[in-house]
Amino acid sequence: MSLPDSFRRRFSVPVIASPMFLISGPELVIACCKAGVAGTFPSLNTRTSEGFGEWLDTIGDALRTADGAQPYAPYGVNLILHPTNERQDADLEVLVAHRVPFVITSLGNPQKVVRAVHAYGGLVFSDVIHAKHARKAIEAGVDGLIAVGNGAGGHAGTQSLFSLARELRGFWDGALVLGGAISDGQGVRAAEVLGADLAYLGSRFIATQECRAETEFKQMVLDSTAEDVVYTDAVSGTHANMLLKSLLKAYGPDWRQRATERRLDGPKAWRDVWSAGQGVAIIHDVPSTAELVARLRAEYLAAVALTASPALSRMPETVHG
Repeated sequence: MSLPDSFRRRFSVPVIASPMFLISGPELVIACCKAGVAGTFPSLNTRTSEGFGEWLDTIGDALRTADGAQPYAPYGVNLILHPTNERQDADLEVLVAHRVPFVITSLGNPQKVVRAVHAYGGLVFSDVIHAKHARKAIEAGVDGLIAVGNGAGGHAGTQSLFSLARELRGFWDGALVLGGAISDGQGVRAAEVLGADLAYLGSRFIATQECRAETEFKQMVLDSTAEDVVYTDAVSGTHANMLLKSLLKAYGPDWRQRATERRLDGPKAWRDVWSAGQGVAIIHDVPSTAELVARLRAEYLAAVALTASPALSRMPETVHG
C-alpha cells in the first residue's frame, strides 16, 4: 500500500487511535504508541499553548530511547484550523518546535501546516468527509487523507465508507486512513480491503483504562447500541453523532428543543453531552490499552488469514445460465 516510510514496521496492527476532544490525554497516547498503534490528541485538550508544549514534552520523554531508535508507533496531534480556534498559530509553533511526527488537520485549509511540518520532515494528514474536501487537501500538499464516514463518532460524514473509500482511491494513491464504526480487528482488515493503509478508531478507545473519559461515560459506551447513537446538530450547530442516553441525561425527553437553546449555563457539548460512533454496538469491556491492542492484533491476523484463503474455491468455476 502507500504507507509513509516513517510509519513502516512500527505498528503491531494498522491503527490510529483518533484524537478525542477532552478525553485523549498523554496517558492514552503513550499507551497506544507503546502497544503498537499511533496515539493522538487534539492540541485544544490543554487549556493553553504552554500546556500543550508540556504534554508534548511528557509524551516525547516517555517514547524516547537512549539510542535514538524508534521502537514505538508514532504519535500525532490534531490541529483545528477553523477561524474560531484562536490558538492555531501558537499551537502550530509549539508542535513544530517539538517536531511532532504527524499532524491531523480539521476544518480548514491545511496549506500553512503542510509547509511548516514538511520543513522538519513531519507528515500532515487531513480529515475529509467527501471527495470535494479531499481534492482540496491534496492540492494543499497533504501526505495522507483520513476519510471519516457514516457512523463515526464526533463530526462524522454521511457517506458510507464503502463508497467513500473507493471514490477516493479513484484519484488518490497516497496514504489513506478510514474511520467510521470500526471497533475490532475484523473492521481494521475490512478497511485495508477497501484500499486503506490504516484504520481510524475512536469510540473503542473511550472504553480503555487510560482514557480520561469519566467512568459514567465509559459505562454508557458499554450500555449503548447503534440505535443509541443520534446524528444531530442540536447540540453544537454542526451535525455530530451523540449518545442518546447522554442527551436524555443532560436535557430530558425534550432534548431536541432544549439542546438548540444552548444556554450559557446549560449543558456543554463534549463536556456534558457525550459523543461516540456506531461502533459502540460491539464494545463490551474496559481493558487496558495494551490488552485492547493485543486483541485487535489477534482479530486482525485471523481476518487476514481468512481473506487470504482461496474463497473462490468454494464457488463454481463457471456460472450456468
